[in-house]
Parts: sequence; C-alpha cells; structure tokens
Amino acid sequence: MANLDLFRKDLQAWLKANVPQSLYGTRKGRFDGFWGGRLHPEPEADVKRWFEVSLEKGFTAPTWPTMYGGGGLTHDEAEILEQELERLKVPPPLVGFGLVMIGPTLLDYGTETQKKEHLPKIVSGETRWCQGYSEPGAGSDLAGLQTTAEIDGDKVIINGQKVWTSHADKSDWIFCLTRTDKTVKKQAGITFILVDMLQDAISVRPIPLISGSSPFCEVFLDNATANVNNIVGQVNSGWQVAKALLGYERTTIGKSIGTQLTGTEMKLVEATRTYQNTPQGPLKDPFLRCDIVNYAIDEMCYGLTTERIQQTLAAGAAPGPESSILKLCGSELKQRRFDLATRIAGPQALGWEGPGFTDEEQATTRDWLRSRASTIEGGSSEIQLNIIAKRVLGLPSV
Repeated sequence: MANLDLFRKDLQAWLKANVPQSLYGTRKGRFDGFWGGRLHPEPEADVKRWFEVSLEKGFTAPTWPTMYGGGGLTHDEAEILEQELERLKVPPPLVGFGLVMIGPTLLDYGTETQKKEHLPKIVSGETRWCQGYSEPGAGSDLAGLQTTAEIDGDKVIINGQKVWTSHADKSDWIFCLTRTDKTVKKQAGITFILVDMLQDAISVRPIPLISGSSPFCEVFLDNATANVNNIVGQVNSGWQVAKALLGYERTTIGKSIGTQLTGTEMKLVEATRTYQNTPQGPLKDPFLRCDIVNYAIDEMCYGLTTERIQQTLAAGAAPGPESSILKLCGSELKQRRFDLATRIAGPQALGWEGPGFTDEEQATTRDWLRSRASTIEGGSSEIQLNIIAKRVLGLPSV
C-alpha cells in the first residue's frame, strides 16, 4: 500500500508537469481522444504533446510489457493512473480498438512474431484497428459467418462482406473472422486473421444512422490478401480466439458505460428541477422521483459489480463470461438514462436543430436515438442473457 501511495504521489507530480493546461476538464467518453493511424488528421498541438510525453513514459498502453512499448505497470498502478486522469478530467493519450481488443488478445494468443510486428505500432499510434466480425447474415449467430478464406502458399485469399464495422473507413488493419472449412461444425471451421485494410481488394461504405452521426461501415473483401503469418491461433480454431476478444470488448463497453453513468443521478435531478421549476424540496412528480431513485440504485449496483470484475482482471485473469453481465446491464442502464432525460425534458427533447432548442436539448434527442443501438452492438441483450444463463449460472439448454 505504501508503494502505491508513493506511486500516486509521483504520478500526480508527473501529470502536473506534463499535461497541457488546455486538456484539463475536457475528458468525455472512453473513446474520445486521439485514435492514431495513417488516416488520422494531424492532432492539435496540445493533444500531440500529451500523446508524445505519454508514449515516452509507456502510458499509451500502461500494463503492456515494456518490450512492446508499454509501461509495464501493475493493474493496481494502471488503475491509479486511470483514477488520476478521471479526477483531472484529462482524456487518455491514445484510444482505440487496438489497445482494448486486438492488443490484449495478441498478448494472450499471438505468436512472438505477431506481437513484435503489431503491438509496438498500436502503442505508438501508427496503426488503427477495426473489427471484422458481424455479417449481413451472421450477427447474433456469429458462428454462421460466410466470409471465406483460402490458403494459397504463404497467402490467404479472403472474400465476403462485413457489416456494422466501426471506424472501418478510418482504419489501417482489421481483425477478421473467416470460414476456412464448410464441412465441419460451424464453430470449428473459423479462422482468425489480421488483414491490412489499405489494399484495392477492400472497399468500405459508411452506414448512416438516424442520430445524425455514425461510426458504422460495410466492408467488402474481393480477393483480399493476408499473410499466413497473420493467422492468430490455428487454422479452423479461431473461435476460441474470437470469444476471448469478445470478452475484452464487452468488458471495455461495460467499463466505458460505467464511466459515462457516474453521477448521472444528480444530473437527472438537476434537470428535473429546471424543467419542473422546483428549485428545492421534493420533486413534484412522485413517479418520476421513484424512477430516478430506482435508476440510481441500479447505477450503484452496476458500479460495484464493475469493481468486482476489475479486481478479477487485476489478479491476472482474462475477461470471462462475466463480461456479458457488464454488457447487458450497462447497455440497458444507458438506455434508461436517456429515456429519463427525454422524459424530463418533455417537448424540449424533441428538437433536432434550429431555434427554440438549446445545444444540450438537441444532444439529448440525438443521444436517445443513438442509445437504441446499445443493446444490439457488441452482442445483443438476448445473446448476453444466453451466455449468462449457460456459462455463468450453469443452467441447462432447453
């Protein structure tokens, strides 16, 4: 404990000396920040400076081994770093799926050659990654994917389509699930491959959303190629790797949502006082008051559950099926949050743009629309319920 107290004290001094003043108080969501990659525009000067000093310190990937450019911190030390950044409302120096999904998966399942090739480029912001999982006919039933991969010497030829691929139009590489054997049980014929996006055989088409902004894209692979050295795990045995990565993804989504939900209760109360003209005393609407209280209780329980799972990860365990609890409860809490926000604002939550609606009210409208996807992306709530029933509670299949 004394060593951690000393680490925090030294870290606070380092942050005071190195965080640009313009970044204090600017932190928003888990993925608001510098993504890196060959296609990313040049960041603002202070953002770039913060990234560069953090990279030198190893803080772009705090817990990764130093041999790959990480900081070599323990999980407890990394948690202190996260706490201090959150306290100062300073954004992470680097964000992206490379750090929270494919990087940890390569640390678990990658060859040493793959780690040396890809991890330093993630840490340094040289490459940006996207996820090639879902297909038009294989979303919830992910094991039913049809994108094919044929091995030809030292090359893999890939044909098919991926959909709902976040930030594919801005990414350099894609970690892709492919079918390499159609004659076996569908989970057994899947191979996990790392593919360079910047080739003529891959085309990307953005998918607009009703909220007005969207990270989602369709990805078309027409004789795209990858090196066999970029197969993670064994041919036809990629399902295990795919599930492990989903654990990291769902844990990240849950933790990100938890950060967004922190303190939401009081924001809802303050908004209710404003719109219902109740500067003090009990809120006028007893039903709304009850719903806010119930939401606050669930928010607190969610935070405690997140802490318990994080303690398991701190002990060195990879995310297990418990990550589905975070994904399920977090996404549904997020929807309830925006349902309450629109209910509180009433007609003022119907504005899209133009006079009569504040920027915050317009954001409430768009956030509510965007939140409809929260219980679908990253694995639908129905899928999470099945995983929890079978792999957490041990219930029999029906």
